[in-house]
Parts: sequence; structure tokens; C-alpha cells
Amino acid sequence: MRQYGSISMWVTTLVVVLLAGCQPCVSADCDTMGPPEISQQNDTLYAACKMRPSTSLAEGLPKVYGQVLFKQDYPEGKLKVLLRFSGFPRGSNPEPRAIHIHQYGDLSRGCDSTGGHYNPDSVDHPNHPGDFGNFESQQGKINTVIESEATLFGSQSVIGRAVVIHEKIDDLGRGGDAGSLLHGNAGRRLGCCIIGISSPNLWNMYANNMRLRRN
Repeated sequence: MRQYGSISMWVTTLVVVLLAGCQPCVSADCDTMGPPEISQQNDTLYAACKMRPSTSLAEGLPKVYGQVLFKQDYPEGKLKVLLRFSGFPRGSNPEPRAIHIHQYGDLSRGCDSTGGHYNPDSVDHPNHPGDFGNFESQQGKINTVIESEATLFGSQSVIGRAVVIHEKIDDLGRGGDAGSLLHGNAGRRLGCCIIGISSPNLWNMYANNMRLRRN
């Protein structure tokens, strides 16, 4: 009986320890905590988002394909974003297109179910962390790297949210109406994708290709 009692006590202690390890983090230090991939990738986290046309795309609008890739050093590095799209009309005067991070990673109704701009601090557009701005295509493509105020870490991480590319130019909050301060009057949603953690492979491949083209 004494042996079984010792085993029972040991099991109880083990369960308590395991449960303690599963408790949510509530201290201020937890805000920059990240997933285990950080330590596996030399204190850097990568994410990817495979862009496809909206399933509710109106006839006549361009079908945009491509990728949005993310790289951020832990814990406070600046987020780098690589935009790589194709499918825009070719021409000498390309129309700039707005790109934003939206609140929900929900594609159940195409890009329309991704919600509004991701706005964790409840501020006016264009001060949302995922307001990337406007981009002109060259020969029907966008290939560029930017820095963003968004983050892959902590309570405001954009992992699991959506990137949306829009029909029109973003008026950057200068339109003088309510829509301007919500979404920049950027028009309909051409394409979207959900941000997920990835390996470094895609980032390294496309970033290296871009450097080779510039050289």
C-alpha cells in the first residue's frame, strides 16, 4: 500500500507541474513571446501568405496571384514584408493598388469575410499597423520589399490574419469622408490570403532573386 501511495503522489505532482506549464502567461514580459520556430531559425520568425483572386471577384477585375512573405527578428526587430504579385493589366500608366492587413483570416465568403483593417489600437486609417500603402505594377507585376509597423510577435501578432489587395489607390486618410478614415476608399477586394508561420526557404529564395536582378 505504501508503494501505491508513493506512485499516486508522484503522478499527482506530475499532473500539477504539467498543468502549471499550460497556464496562460499574464505578466508584461509575455507580450513579446513567440512560437518555438524562433529558436529553430536563429531568433528570426518567418511567415507566408499565398495570394489568390477573391472567389467573389467581379467580372472584368484583374485576377491577382502571388505571395506575401514576412521576416522579423526576435523580439523587437522591424518586420520586413516581401510583396510578389502578378496578374495586373500591362500598360504604360499602371494604376496604384492598395494593400492592407485585415482583421480575420476567414475566406468563407472570399475576401469579403476578412473584415475591416486590422486595427488593434482603434485609430484612424492610415495608422493601422498593416496599412502597407500603394504599389504600382511593372509589366503586370509587383515585386518589392517594405518595412511595416505590424508584428509577428505578442498579443498584436498578425499571424492568422489576412492580407488583401484592393482595386484602387488608397487615399491615405485624406479623402474627407468616413470611408477614408476606415479603409482609404481603396475599392473592392481583388485578392487575399491568410498569414501563417513558414520556413525561411521562400523568403531566402525570392529575396536572393530580387538582389540578383538589382545587381
